[in-house]
Amino acid sequence: MSLSGTIAAVTDRIRERSKKSREIYLDRITHAARNRPRRSFFACANQAHSFAACVPLDKERLKEDVVGNIGIITAYNDMLSAHQPFEVFPKIIREAAREAGGVAEVASGVPAMCDGITQGYTGMELSLFSRDVIAMAAAVGLSHDVFDAALYLGICDKIVPGLLIAALTFGHIPAIFVPSGPMTTGQGNDKKAEIRQLYAEGKVDRKALLQSEATSYHAPGTCTFYGTANSNQMMMEMMGLHMPGAAFINPNTPLRDALTREATRRALKITALGNEYTPVGAMIDERSFVNAIVGLNATGGSTNHTIHLIAMAHAAGIDLTWGDIAEISSVVPLIARVYPNGLADVNYFHAAGGMGFVIKQLIEAGLVHEDVRTVVGEGLSAYATEPKLGSDGQVVREPAPEKSGDEKVLAGWRKPFQPDGGIRVLSGNMGAAIIKVSAVKPERWLIEAPALVFNDQLELQEAFKAGKLDGKDFVAVVRYQGPKANGMPELHKLTTVLGVLQDRGQKIALVTDGRMSGASGKIPAAIHVTPEALDNGPIARLKDGDMIRLDANDGTLTILVDEKEFNNRPIKHPDLSANEFGTGRELFRVFREFVGRADQGASVVVGPLSK
Repeated sequence: MSLSGTIAAVTDRIRERSKKSREIYLDRITHAARNRPRRSFFACANQAHSFAACVPLDKERLKEDVVGNIGIITAYNDMLSAHQPFEVFPKIIREAAREAGGVAEVASGVPAMCDGITQGYTGMELSLFSRDVIAMAAAVGLSHDVFDAALYLGICDKIVPGLLIAALTFGHIPAIFVPSGPMTTGQGNDKKAEIRQLYAEGKVDRKALLQSEATSYHAPGTCTFYGTANSNQMMMEMMGLHMPGAAFINPNTPLRDALTREATRRALKITALGNEYTPVGAMIDERSFVNAIVGLNATGGSTNHTIHLIAMAHAAGIDLTWGDIAEISSVVPLIARVYPNGLADVNYFHAAGGMGFVIKQLIEAGLVHEDVRTVVGEGLSAYATEPKLGSDGQVVREPAPEKSGDEKVLAGWRKPFQPDGGIRVLSGNMGAAIIKVSAVKPERWLIEAPALVFNDQLELQEAFKAGKLDGKDFVAVVRYQGPKANGMPELHKLTTVLGVLQDRGQKIALVTDGRMSGASGKIPAAIHVTPEALDNGPIARLKDGDMIRLDANDGTLTILVDEKEFNNRPIKHPDLSANEFGTGRELFRVFREFVGRADQGASVVVGPLSK
């Protein structure tokens, strides 16, 4: 089928809007690519430092300066289940590189924090900012200017966006992203959510809660619900930055290791030393980002990417907006149901057809640009496949299935779960906001109720415990949670509290200038409200009792009060000094001072593009 007119029009609009900034970016990476590889231009002492610790074979190859050298950027640590498997990846990569006649070295490590651990605590206030720190840390490793390609080992929430910002900043270097894969299936996500809710209601004790959580998060690999981490992997496939089908293969398996070796060999083939030079900054263009947005909506992916996509695109000189995301969402059907917008986890999703089936469907429906460049060559069709392990231990690929293995989890584009995407933009006299509706029942997409205003998520939790929220319909407004106020933490713990009230029959919604996780579910939530409260946005003027109308059907978020009276209300910001110290927050003061708006990527290192 020919490309959707809406998808084509949005792509053209992004391309035209980005023309100047994209030209500047491409000129810069073209200049950086001259005289590749640079090692031969270093003084002898500089070169000697760069390979002093290498094994003799690698050292001799680098002395000759005729082999490809891969820089490994790794987010390995022991604490995060998704990143622990990366401990052994450098060894696999180095061996594969040597077998292929090249060299691979760990260029740098980057931090990787777990939102699951910091959720609801002060450490979460560093989470979004860690994305920019990751980009900067990767840049430090690549700044030695001795690498012909880079492999990026990262998987979770802020890690992949930070690594992609770095990869695009060093856009003259070919880049392949290497995931670790999801943990095997443990306790079902629906059961986990049930126990959380029972605990919130005081019906089970902490021992039962901890046992439930430990049964859910039980092994190396990514958490199996469809949050930001797994949305990252979906997008890397949609953008052609993985080896095809690499996203959801479990860690510590022969196929996982074979895919890692394959990525190494491919990275050496696409350096400037050969005939398939594929600099990532030229490979990734407007069409790549449009494909990522299509995939995000088609699978009901994480709302965090409405922020990350903007920042990542800006790193490549591409001016992406929330309006682009909303328009794409309007024509992309939801064809996947993975928890929290379904019962299946990502392992079941993969078994039912996974990314190969999704991409095949989207190509067939004319909803993606098939004619893109990827790390394996021309055309997204290479990703409409399923990787298998051949008898010789190498990766072989079969065409993705024509039919879903379970139509309750994966639907064809002709009979989708809903006709448009799971992520929408809301606008109105409160500003702009994001809502994810894929897991919200349609009868809850519209709510008109009085506001209950809180300046901290703990205030809402305490009000719940005290019974102050019982028996009434309301819109919970949790403000001063934006990037300038406290780093824009996720407020995922509020989902359980508000879910209890909703299940009792109350009409509930959440409005906040903070974030919610890709795991957020059944509560209608207008998030990322921009301008934020500390930027004197309208949300700062709200008071208890103000009527709010949230309508996800027509994409509006409206304060139903007298406009003159509302605009004349004085704004008195609360004391936020407690946000400035403890858990390392004092080190991030400059980030809070200079961070951009959520709809501009909420970044310190990647600002709005000059027109």
